[in-house]
Amino acid sequence: MEELRITITNPIGRRKMASKRSNALHAVNTDTQPQYNEQPSRQHLPLKIKLDQMKTFDPLTDNQKKFYDAYKRGDYFIALHGVAGTGKSFIAVYKALEEVLDKGNTFSKVIIVRSAVQGREIGHLPGDIEGKLEIYRQPYMQICDTLFGRRDAYQRLEEQHAIEFISTSFIRGMTFDDAIIIVDEMQNMTYEEIDTVMTRVGHRSKIIWCGDYRQCDLKKRDDKSGLLKFFEVAGLMKAFTRIEFTTDDIVRSSLVKDYILAKIQLEDSKP
Repeated sequence: MEELRITITNPIGRRKMASKRSNALHAVNTDTQPQYNEQPSRQHLPLKIKLDQMKTFDPLTDNQKKFYDAYKRGDYFIALHGVAGTGKSFIAVYKALEEVLDKGNTFSKVIIVRSAVQGREIGHLPGDIEGKLEIYRQPYMQICDTLFGRRDAYQRLEEQHAIEFISTSFIRGMTFDDAIIIVDEMQNMTYEEIDTVMTRVGHRSKIIWCGDYRQCDLKKRDDKSGLLKFFEVAGLMKAFTRIEFTTDDIVRSSLVKDYILAKIQLEDSKP
């Protein structure tokens, strides 16, 4: 005859256990599930940035595609010129880092060059040279954040010597070998600065210029002519590829596009 076993369960004890389990699950959910737009904890991120961590960005406009095609073709002297909001800096940094992080490439790093301008008042900013230049790094930190989905991407790439930022104030006498050089906001450079940067290009390097004549922060008329004079000189060289971005290429936002169209319309209406 089988023995009949009866188990009596304490309902109060079950409620306590269920309550503990519910609290434990709540703790797990709040501790491990990142909130919307929240970056993952740095302790869970790999220290080294690799190519397979980079997101893929297809060209959004015809002129962006022209740049992608020119880059794939191997063009090594390119200018991306045109109105704001067209993604010139973004696609230049994207393609350059994509190539540098590819182990089969011949380039050692991306070098971003800018003039320390907003009225050339870098001396009035607080801190040492690194501190003064920090404000000019911000756009590239944001780009790297977007490319890799992590806020420390630019810092890590700097530590890996995959990316470097330098001002035109400190490049005389330098030679950039085995590098992809991105010269951003070139409209804020005098012709002398542009000439200095161009003559830094060394062996096995390529250079990409980005800018828009309309966004010039320079005050003197002679200074403003630097970009246009450079394009005249570069236009005589077979290696030069210039891609002109128009309002049709604006991808930043519809508001920016409407604003720039209105601004151009106003400027064109003036005698």
